[in-house]
Amino acid sequence: MIQFLKNLFGDSTPLEESFSGLGVDMHSHILPGIDDGSENIEQSLELVRAMQALGYRKLIMTPHIMSDFYRNTPEIIREKLELLRGALEVAGIPMELGCAAEYYLDEGLLEKLENNEELLTFGDRYLLFETSFLNEPLNLRDAIFMMRTKGYKPVMAHPERYTYFYGKFDALASLREQGVLFQPNLNSLTGYYSPGAKDYAERLIEEGLVDFLGSDTHSLKHTGNLQKVLCSKHLSKALALPLRNNLL
Repeated sequence: MIQFLKNLFGDSTPLEESFSGLGVDMHSHILPGIDDGSENIEQSLELVRAMQALGYRKLIMTPHIMSDFYRNTPEIIREKLELLRGALEVAGIPMELGCAAEYYLDEGLLEKLENNEELLTFGDRYLLFETSFLNEPLNLRDAIFMMRTKGYKPVMAHPERYTYFYGKFDALASLREQGVLFQPNLNSLTGYYSPGAKDYAERLIEEGLVDFLGSDTHSLKHTGNLQKVLCSKHLSKALALPLRNNLL
C-alpha cells in the first residue's frame, strides 16, 4: 500500500508507514447498532480488522449520546462493548477495546452534569463532546465551565469542522484557556469533509493546538480514506506533537 501511495503521490511525499505511532484511537462509531456507525456485529468486525491493518493496537469507541436521536446509556454501550469483545475472541482478532461516548452539547448533557449522573469518559476523565456544526451554542462556555467544575477534562471532537468558528480562529483557540483539549479528525487532513475543515485542521497542528487525533470511523469508507492520510505532511507534524493517544 505504501508503494502504491508513493506511485500515486510521488516519492517526495512524506509518508507514515501506518498509525502505529499513534497506537490508540479514541473516537469511533464501531460498536454495532446503536448510532450512525456500524449497523451490526459483522460490520464492526470488518472495521476492527481495517483499523488493525492501519496499525492501531487499541480502540476506544465513542457512540453518540444525543437527547433527540441517540439515547444511549452507559449500560447500553457497555453491553455492546462486551458483545464485540466476545466476537473478536471468537474471530481470533487481537485488539484491545474500550468505550466512552461522544456527547452532544444539549440540555440532556447539562442535566446529566447537574444531576451528577454517570458520564462515560476515557483515560484521565477525558469527556468527549461535540456541538452543532453550524451554530455556536449560546451556553458553550458555561457548559465547559460546568464540565471542569464536575472534575472532567473536556475534549472537543473535530473542532476544525465547526463552521461557526471559520474566520474566527482566535475564538476557537481561546477555548484552550478554559481548559478545552482539541481532537481533530485524521480524515480532515485530506479535505474529506471540506476545504475549510482541512485548513483548520492543518492550522491547529501548525499552532500546536492538538491533544488527540481521532479517526471518527463510522464505516469502511472512513478507514479507506485513512490510507490517504498517511501521505499528509501534516500527519507527520502532528505525530511530533505531545499527543495523548498513546497514554490511554
